Amino acid sequence: MNSSRLTKFLIPVFDVLLGVIAGSIVMLVSGYNPIAGYSALLYGSFGDSYYIGETIRQTTPYILAGLAVAFAFRTGLFNIGVEGQLIVGWLASVWVGVSLDLPKVIHLPLAILAAAAAGALWAFIPGFLKARFKVHEVIITIMMNYIALHVTNAIIRSVLSDKGFKSETVHPSASLQSEFLQSITDYSTLHYGIIISLIGAIIMWFLLEKTAKGYELRAVGFNQHASQYAGMNVPRNIILSMVISGAFAGVAGAMEGLGTFGNISVKAGFTGIGFDGIAVALIGSNNAFGIILSALLFGALKVGALEMPSSADVPTELVDIVIALIIFFVASSYLIRLLLSRFKKEGK
Repeated sequence: MNSSRLTKFLIPVFDVLLGVIAGSIVMLVSGYNPIAGYSALLYGSFGDSYYIGETIRQTTPYILAGLAVAFAFRTGLFNIGVEGQLIVGWLASVWVGVSLDLPKVIHLPLAILAAAAAGALWAFIPGFLKARFKVHEVIITIMMNYIALHVTNAIIRSVLSDKGFKSETVHPSASLQSEFLQSITDYSTLHYGIIISLIGAIIMWFLLEKTAKGYELRAVGFNQHASQYAGMNVPRNIILSMVISGAFAGVAGAMEGLGTFGNISVKAGFTGIGFDGIAVALIGSNNAFGIILSALLFGALKVGALEMPSSADVPTELVDIVIALIIFFVASSYLIRLLLSRFKKEGK
């Protein structure tokens, strides 16, 4: 591993450590024991097979949400609409899972593809407006998050639900739930979605790093004018980038709809997974395999936090503070890079 790659790897690790240390200070100031708090957090994440299963299950949608954000960012776009794309993907997967009755070998892939298509379609709109009318994608994607939330709730109430707030459970032929994975993790909610998430990471890595189209997408992200001068179709590549990003987000929704919950219910607010995906992508340095580790960190923090009130009398909100501090240090990591580059110059 050369020095630049080592630096790219170490900076997020350093950011996480700074966030943990700063979180310890917050706990001390608030009158809590940080050692007891972090011990409970660690036990609640990896203390036994059940907690491990729950952590991996929580990691599953985070991987795909992080990939969605990172793919757009690597191609010069800011997809802040992953949350909305995830919700419509969740809806589409459950709709197919409830409405059709097919063999599993057809039904499950069809439900996942429906989620990918729904997320891609939801991302196509800001991509088209960006490419055709130069409308900034951040504004459009933020607004479309709210449209997705309320339109989805309306469809659940009027189409998918008999009781007004929750759909039926998807057919077993469209379910990602696994009796085998649940049995080896003391009947956690772990399901086969983790395999799909890991395949998604491989697809992103291969597409961006090993294909000509991936090189073209990254080139457009680096410099649109130079790419257009080189003969690349910039508007088409902008739309394609958003569509692929939205497809990742839609599949993240399918992991919840077909795996964790097996249905979809009316939501009072956002799931938060899509927004957390922004932080997952940042900490993972927008690298497919870095995102897997980053998503695991977030999954462990979210699941482990549930153990903190009972075992250490530490409120779960402090974990959100730790996450916010980690994001702060990641966002300011350019200062760390500047310091490291100066140290290198002084050492020469």
